[in-house]
Amino acid sequence: MIKKTIRTMTTTAMLLAAVASVVTPLHAENEKPREITTLRVMTYNVYRGGTSRGQSLSQTAKVIQEAKADVVGLQEIGANAENLAQLLGWNRYGNILTRYEIVEEKRDGIKIKLPSGQESYIFNLHLPSNPYQPYQLMGIRPKFKKHRDTPFIKTEAEAIDGARKARGRDIARLLRVVRFLPDKEVPVFVVGDFNEPSHLDWTEAAAKAGRHPMKVEYPSSKAIAKAGFGDAYRTIYPDEMKKPGFTWSPIYKADDSKTHHDRIDFIYFKGKGVKVTDAKIIGENSENADIVVSPYPSDHRAVVATFTLANQGK
Repeated sequence: MIKKTIRTMTTTAMLLAAVASVVTPLHAENEKPREITTLRVMTYNVYRGGTSRGQSLSQTAKVIQEAKADVVGLQEIGANAENLAQLLGWNRYGNILTRYEIVEEKRDGIKIKLPSGQESYIFNLHLPSNPYQPYQLMGIRPKFKKHRDTPFIKTEAEAIDGARKARGRDIARLLRVVRFLPDKEVPVFVVGDFNEPSHLDWTEAAAKAGRHPMKVEYPSSKAIAKAGFGDAYRTIYPDEMKKPGFTWSPIYKADDSKTHHDRIDFIYFKGKGVKVTDAKIIGENSENADIVVSPYPSDHRAVVATFTLANQGK
């Protein structure tokens, strides 16, 4: 009985050895397993240099630090971009700041290299705010001088046409740059203050609930989606009614008749092996933000999203 058991074990071992000799391992001996790297991408309109609400620039730096961002696209930073970079101890090109190495500079964007060797493109936009279709549709005359003479409109078609005329050229230019990037494997992020809501927010459901005056298929977000980009916040929170994610504006009360609360600051992403795992709003209080910084120094809430990037084989 014992001899039979030993013979059976020996036979089994021989079979396993034979199978191992013909099965190709998941990773060849000279090939490393694909690594996963985390990248936190942020967009932040700091409001007129980051100090116009009476806070020091260090408070704007604190917003970025509390977000635990790795790279941030800034809007309205102006001449304070370099000062903010120095406060953070980060690298800078234009209005994009990052803790990582900048290996390439492009119009409105950069390519960064992470410690793992993985690379990513980040583009930053601040699109024209006038004419602003939500105000036009709702008959709002805001305090901003450049909006005072903007004509009111009544239909979705007028809103789409006006938005396309105001921002379509900028979106088309950016998408051309992305389309002709030489490395098709590298993840691409587009962030910014778009000064235009998303078609994912101005839905039939939102219109029926009275959140927005009507459904509008806003063209900028539609064009970016058509180009293969995902909306980080809406990917994590697909229900626009449960999680509106308003970024405009923390300086107005919810019932203020001179404005309309909305989501106009976005983080878009695309690329092989890139996945969004988290998205948060940074703002003035826990009612409106996931990450609270008080006093909050801007008239826009910021957005930060966490991504995993598969090794690009570099």
